[in-house]
Amino acid sequence: MKTKIIIGLGYGDEGKGITTDYLCRHSENPLVVRFSGGHQAGHTVVNEEGIRHVFSSFGAGTLLGVPTYWSKYCTMYPIHFYNELSSLLEKGIRPKIYMDNMTLVTTPYDVFMNRNSEKINQHGSCGLGFGATVTRDVSSPYKLYAKDLFYPVVLEKKLNAIKIYYQNKTNSEYDDDEFLKMMEMYQKMIIDILPYIDIVSEKEFFNSILKKEKTSDLIFEGSQGILLDMDHGFFPNVTYANTVSKNAMDLIEYYNLENPELYYITRAYQTRHGNGFLSNENLELNITPNPNETNQFNPWQGHQRLSILDLDLLEYAIQSDESFSYGMQKNLVITCLDQMNGNIKASRGAEIKEFVGTLDLVRELGFEFNSIIESWGECSSKMQERILDSELI
Repeated sequence: MKTKIIIGLGYGDEGKGITTDYLCRHSENPLVVRFSGGHQAGHTVVNEEGIRHVFSSFGAGTLLGVPTYWSKYCTMYPIHFYNELSSLLEKGIRPKIYMDNMTLVTTPYDVFMNRNSEKINQHGSCGLGFGATVTRDVSSPYKLYAKDLFYPVVLEKKLNAIKIYYQNKTNSEYDDDEFLKMMEMYQKMIIDILPYIDIVSEKEFFNSILKKEKTSDLIFEGSQGILLDMDHGFFPNVTYANTVSKNAMDLIEYYNLENPELYYITRAYQTRHGNGFLSNENLELNITPNPNETNQFNPWQGHQRLSILDLDLLEYAIQSDESFSYGMQKNLVITCLDQMNGNIKASRGAEIKEFVGTLDLVRELGFEFNSIIESWGECSSKMQERILDSELI
């Protein structure tokens, strides 16, 4: 079995969805593992028939019928799960998802806490309760896991305890009509989604399910990017997650999976949503706008910000990941080349460099890559791989 790990090198939005779709298309019998982040992700896939979907609660191989394993390192939000499930069913796709019984579950109380904190802190949160969910789980005894959703009495008791927990933190009673309607909808949606979730333990999945699915390629789909990692990003504008390969490598090493291979992804330019450091914003960036850009304005993150690539930060991101993945085969995926007409401008310290194509850019980076995968549009059928050798680099 081959294992492939997809990691964003920036602040998210690099193209993890299209890369997952591409690797699934080039695998005989793949299965996708989500190993960081959660329902706040937005991984866009457009298939050859023009069907477009933004994945948040399912792996980005789902349009191809590829199953997903949602690991304990991720969160899920029943309202988002229900809405995305409904969208997929309308497209004629019944997703197959194995969910770890220890997956963290977000509640409307977490979302409310997240959005009120963001009004004060303005850290650039997407306002979907991810950070609040992880904080509640890590720093309090008020837990809610995927397995709890299958037991109505357990769910009722735990939701009430979480309500009291947040009442004490926020001095809010959560008793207005709008919030009560949201809680009613939340609990109804839980009932509706349970038939679509195969709840499993981690050991059951890795020791049994993979054999049952006859999996050939295990594709680890990351979230956000290394520059948002809670340990390697620029605090306080980070996510409460390990967006490096750490979680994937923990699973790969514990279950003795073979031949892990890395796919590092960057757009041909930098992007960032929300507040925080973004280099080169003062420099001119000439790109062809994408009219179907997934990451639009929202009141929590604000507008998407763009700038030219920073080679020092690309190297920093890869170097940060080498603490967990040293010695593994590396591949570099460069997306949105169609918006740059194939020409890439990037900074190296105070110097600005211009590259015609991707090969010279790769020569500038201080790492050896097995291949470059170039993406020239939203559909993974427009991606092309160039195998590198010593003569090329």
